Amino acid sequence: MVKMPKDIHDIIIIGGGIAAHTAALYTSRASLNPLVISGHEPDQLSLTSEVENFPGFPKGILGPELVKNAKEQAQRFGAKYTEGYVDSFKKLKGYFEVWVEKTKYKARTVIIATGASARRLKIPGEDKYFGRGVSTCAVCDAALFKNKGVVVIGGGDSAMEETLALYKFAKKVTIIHRKDSFKASKIMQDRVLKLKDRVNVIFDTIVTEVLGEQFVTGVKVKNVNTNKESIINCNGVFLAIGHIPNTKMFENVVKLDKLGYIITDKRSRTNIEGVYAAGDCQDPIFRQAITSAGTACQAAIEAERYIEHLKATRNYK
Repeated sequence: MVKMPKDIHDIIIIGGGIAAHTAALYTSRASLNPLVISGHEPDQLSLTSEVENFPGFPKGILGPELVKNAKEQAQRFGAKYTEGYVDSFKKLKGYFEVWVEKTKYKARTVIIATGASARRLKIPGEDKYFGRGVSTCAVCDAALFKNKGVVVIGGGDSAMEETLALYKFAKKVTIIHRKDSFKASKIMQDRVLKLKDRVNVIFDTIVTEVLGEQFVTGVKVKNVNTNKESIINCNGVFLAIGHIPNTKMFENVVKLDKLGYIITDKRSRTNIEGVYAAGDCQDPIFRQAITSAGTACQAAIEAERYIEHLKATRNYK
């Protein structure tokens, strides 16, 4: 029989969004008694106003409500939750050690679902109107701006993708980029620039403030060459300046790509046996609630099978 430390969990799930709650739901229903360690700050979905593209909600659902429901569903089957920031993550002989603000937790397996944070401009009005006109996901929110004017901030492929998603609904899309040319791939630029009927591009310009009353009414901009300021009226502001995966605490243990996203295979497995990743921390492409839940389901099932294998072959208890 393999001797294990006392108070060891079968599984620890790190994160507080839809991926973490989905993994908690599946592993708790498998009687693995998961411990979920979530941060103090809200996840991306909890900052979203109305979610209209998650299956099963024909009238839509508020992002915070969807996250809350998923958590309660996992708790119903026995998932336990604690809050705190992960300070360190170590692989030891036969188990993993997670330190959370001076408290040590041990687990046979770990699912990382820490998400990614959208880059912010950190300008006046940005936080105030987030979810009330300011967004980081056109695929999620484009339909809310039908026949309205919107601004997209950025110059990379993400900005082009946001523009294409918004073009289907918005009356006018204005792209604002701080440089004199886009850094997006040529094919993406071509797709956007040919939409001259409803897409306008403003180069050499930065947004200095988001304006509004109850919701966004416009943005204040400044030309970086002349310093001339002006106001652009709009109903929506879409930030497309990139995302930062919340993975720094794992960089010395699991393999990351050049942007910091956790590298997984098709079964949500990392390069470390017994460690899985799900959601936006390993997905630089789709970043949707439904894909986060899907990869979390995969990770949970793989973790369950791994634990069964451990108990069968190594005589764990």
